[in-house]
Amino acid sequence: MPLPQLAITLYCTILAYSTIYAPQPLLPALQGVFSVSEPKASLLMTVTLLPLAIAPIVYGFVLQRVSTRRLLTVATGLLALTQLALAAAPSFEALLALRLMQGLLIPAILTALMTYLAANAGPSRTTRVMAGYVAATVMGGFLGRAISGAVATAWGWEAAFFLFGLGLALCAALLLRLDADPEAGFRRLRWQAVTEILRQPRALRVYGAIFCAFFVFASLLNFLPFRLVELDTGLSELGIALMYTGYLMGVVTALGSLQVAERVGGLVSAMLLGTLIFAGSLLFFIGPWVAVMAAGMFVFCAGMFLIHSLAPGFLNRNTEGETGVMNGLYIAFYYAGGAVGSWLPGYLYYGYSWELYVASLAAMLAVAALLVHGLRSDRAPAGT
Repeated sequence: MPLPQLAITLYCTILAYSTIYAPQPLLPALQGVFSVSEPKASLLMTVTLLPLAIAPIVYGFVLQRVSTRRLLTVATGLLALTQLALAAAPSFEALLALRLMQGLLIPAILTALMTYLAANAGPSRTTRVMAGYVAATVMGGFLGRAISGAVATAWGWEAAFFLFGLGLALCAALLLRLDADPEAGFRRLRWQAVTEILRQPRALRVYGAIFCAFFVFASLLNFLPFRLVELDTGLSELGIALMYTGYLMGVVTALGSLQVAERVGGLVSAMLLGTLIFAGSLLFFIGPWVAVMAAGMFVFCAGMFLIHSLAPGFLNRNTEGETGVMNGLYIAFYYAGGAVGSWLPGYLYYGYSWELYVASLAAMLAVAALLVHGLRSDRAPAGT
């Protein structure tokens, strides 16, 4: 794939993920502007994450009949329009409706991007190109939060949404310059293939563990801004956004995860280590010290991405079934956990206490650890 083509697709990836997470550091400000409760404000993330648990599979079938480049260009253009509309939303309900529309469009973009990259990279470069894609998703998650926080602090939350809308419009224009896409290679779905995979205990353990992990990850990142406001830290939207700097540990951890697995005795041992690091990082967030929380974010993200970077590889090496269905189910469980975690635990926080809320996250990670540990009892190929 020519470098300019790769740069366009990675830029689009960064913008798509930025769009998902841009509202997160702005949630306390939006709560105040529209006079809604904290759990209701958190729905701005939930309604976007929820379709990501289902839509990628649906768009996979769409790509059997529609050009990957065409789907990518049209969906990105529509996403740009919804993002610009967010800046002028007259009510919180309008914000929710627009975010739901984005949740339906973003999976089309991500599915088409992965398909286009894989199909154009060629067998010898697929691993390297997809590594670049993963790094772009992490950068998008960070930049979406950081840029929205900085712009909102200087010019208001409307300006943050407007800026990303312009970026997406530019992206849609650049996508028109992509070369024609080759055969996507999608096959017709057999529902029996889904049940065949879900009947395998090893697959269910991986799916359950990633559900619990992203439940905790999405939850803490979503409710941390409200905690910082509650502690009266005086942080602006930019200050809140910079608390997510530890998210960049995802790049380092993902690139070094296989080396960690080699040192600790295999993929299962490394995933279990990641779960324990993840759970231990919650201790950084119990107290009221902002600096401790900021440091803890690096540990928190290291644990999460150590699990997430290894789990798909383990799944594909140790589960029988159609690869596309297997990975589609992984994405579904991953984002389903994020959608539930970004909303439901908030009732423990607001109804009882922050400490009980953090304890509930620790309980979810205890379940994840048990599921990962259970993989040891399964017969699996050497090196897992």
